Amino acid sequence: MANFLSEASEIQSDLATIRRHIHQEPEIGLDLPKTQAKIIAALEGLGLEISTGKSLSSVTAVLRAGNSDKTVLLRADMDALPVAELADLPYKSQIDGAMHACGHDLHVAMLIGAAKLLVKNKSELSGDVVFMFQPGEEGFDGAGHMIKEGVLTASGRKADTTYGIHVMSSSVPTGTFTTKGGTMMASADEIHVTVVGMGGHGSQPHTAKDPIPVAAEMVSALQLMITRSFDAFDPVVITVGQFHAGTKANIIPDTAEFQATIRTFSPENRTRVKTEAVRLCESIAQGYGLKAEVKVVEQYPVTVNNDAHAQFVGKVAAELFGVEGYMEMPHAIAGAEDYSRVLEAVPGSYIFLGASVDKDVTKSEVNHSPRAMFDDSVMYRGTALLSELAVRSLKEMVTKNG
Repeated sequence: MANFLSEASEIQSDLATIRRHIHQEPEIGLDLPKTQAKIIAALEGLGLEISTGKSLSSVTAVLRAGNSDKTVLLRADMDALPVAELADLPYKSQIDGAMHACGHDLHVAMLIGAAKLLVKNKSELSGDVVFMFQPGEEGFDGAGHMIKEGVLTASGRKADTTYGIHVMSSSVPTGTFTTKGGTMMASADEIHVTVVGMGGHGSQPHTAKDPIPVAAEMVSALQLMITRSFDAFDPVVITVGQFHAGTKANIIPDTAEFQATIRTFSPENRTRVKTEAVRLCESIAQGYGLKAEVKVVEQYPVTVNNDAHAQFVGKVAAELFGVEGYMEMPHAIAGAEDYSRVLEAVPGSYIFLGASVDKDVTKSEVNHSPRAMFDDSVMYRGTALLSELAVRSLKEMVTKNG
């Protein structure tokens, strides 16, 4: 029986080299040709069935064991952020205005490591493994694109289960895994509001229809709505991140615009809050004789782990790394993920892995910070867990089906 922890530790230095090369050349969005080429080069010679995306620079690799009709899908996102890196690293980004500030470079390296170990121990697999290297997680819905192009059926049949790991530069102890059953991460949508009034001179507001105070009232009213219309134990978060109006202090503009992100933790509230927000903004504008043009931009659904698979992750992680290597996630977080689309279609679990460079993780820079740093010495642990989950989940499925 394979000792994935030992085997993963033996290739840790190789994983670090891969990760750091990717880190130096970050790419943003759906078109990541350099990252794609690095992945394909790292997988060369493993005997995998490799295909690339049409609408994005994805890589899908299939390892066929050929001894059952079961498939497990392992996923890593691979895109960077439009952030200028301020972390002082010898391998810092060489691309102006781009940085792997969310640790996706570690995700890629860990999944490459899992591919290497599972190929080496192919005889232990009770089914096929799909490796999903996905661009465009950071707001480009890369998972949606890959699903449309058939990643879930890449083995010739729909995947039976799925796992993915995301590193955290803060909040989770370094080297520790955490997950939970049910809702793990929020949905993410946006609301774009344009309040249409009638401009005029700032000294004569009674002759105009000033959109600015009306838009400002909407911003406040949205906060009141979520605290008085939604259960505090199924929370909703609305944050206005943009507000634009006017050109000069004494000119009343024709329009005022704002945009907000909406986060919810249940599909029901996701549907309801969008309807309620539109109604509220339109009614406030109407009350002042103005018009509100409201657009809802749907992004990612709620990330929901299958309870049994989340418990399975906890069991396997604790057996591999000891009780200190796993802790149950106390509550969901308001971040969002397009891996949620995979989990909507295939039962499985998303997992966080602590990768802080500080002993006190509360003092570490958070993901997306230009100063965020990730301890890549934890990568062998991610590789080992992905490999173990693949082998054991396939074996359990085959055993259950007798």
